[in-house]
Amino acid sequence: MPRRSNLQLARIFGIRVGVSYSWFFVLFFLIYYLSEYFHEVLGGSQSTAYVIAVAGSLGYFASLVLHELGHALAARRQGIPIAGIDLWFFGGLSQMRREPQTAGEELKIAAAGPAVTLALFVICLLIGTLIASSGQFTNVALTKEGFTTTPALALIGWLGFINALLFIFNIIPAFPLDGGRIARAIIWWRTGDRNRATLATGRSGQGFAIVVGAFGLFEFAHGGSLFALLTMMLAFFLYQAAGAAVVQGALGRRIQHVTVADIMDREPVTIPADATLLDAQEQFFLRYRWPWFAVVDPARHFLGVVRQQRIESEIAAGRPALSIIDVLEADMPVRIGEEAPLETLLGSEGLGRLGAMVAVDSEGVLQGVVTLAQVRQALRPARQAT
Repeated sequence: MPRRSNLQLARIFGIRVGVSYSWFFVLFFLIYYLSEYFHEVLGGSQSTAYVIAVAGSLGYFASLVLHELGHALAARRQGIPIAGIDLWFFGGLSQMRREPQTAGEELKIAAAGPAVTLALFVICLLIGTLIASSGQFTNVALTKEGFTTTPALALIGWLGFINALLFIFNIIPAFPLDGGRIARAIIWWRTGDRNRATLATGRSGQGFAIVVGAFGLFEFAHGGSLFALLTMMLAFFLYQAAGAAVVQGALGRRIQHVTVADIMDREPVTIPADATLLDAQEQFFLRYRWPWFAVVDPARHFLGVVRQQRIESEIAAGRPALSIIDVLEADMPVRIGEEAPLETLLGSEGLGRLGAMVAVDSEGVLQGVVTLAQVRQALRPARQAT
């Protein structure tokens, strides 16, 4: 799913947690729904029910954040940088800066979220059984009607119920759910073919989305409830994401033997490390009209990139004799191995941010530059074939 513009909610372990504007709709709707439910099961004042409803709604979203943190921290342990966590209409999404490169990485990351959710359910179950009889806690956790309980037990029961529901839903082996990613990792491990695994789980995701949509349509035809509409919307998003996986898998199978070296420009223009800002401006940026250039040392080791905007700002500030090394962006994620498959290049962050990637060999020596235009040219026959 595409990254959405959102508001920052917090930073946890250095990971940005943001919320989309649709999150507020879900939050208010959930508070409204739970206020009615808790008023019934608590048998007390409306204000008490409202307070517990707010706590239950925030607890639900806290559970989602912890679920996504499980994914994010597992990805970080595999060396995958995390751009952030987004909460939106139907849940949460961890934004990884690259895709897992092995089936083992995929499995560990995909399983981490459901493991956290299962742990939260077990914690709620233990707390609930400590403060109530097992039968009473079961009634609360299953949201049965016709009984009353305490505010603490009602809250714990709700959180136990929603985490159990999230766990069951997420382990369904259909992409893009966690269960689908786990299934993809297993198929990938057994066959050695990531694209085949993506195709299989993407199609299962489409099938599951159709079932969910049919259920929502049936409910809407027999009652026209808001729940039915939300179910159909969820089915649409699931089908869209699963369809994207099917396209990705089909395209990946057609380009799996194409590497960066096959399509890159082997004689790119680069700026030497001993150049000044004025040299770079006059000899490169004004001449070639490219927004950035790779910088190399005398042995052509790739050192980083320098951008025109930074050059212009430094010269305007009266520092034209400054060395190019002083404005170098060495940590810009534009480095890729020349033998990397084209599929890996498609998921690279630098391609989206700068429109190109710098290809290097095992010793870090620059071998070429591959641009977004070259990537599109390479994909065009494959797209026509699909």
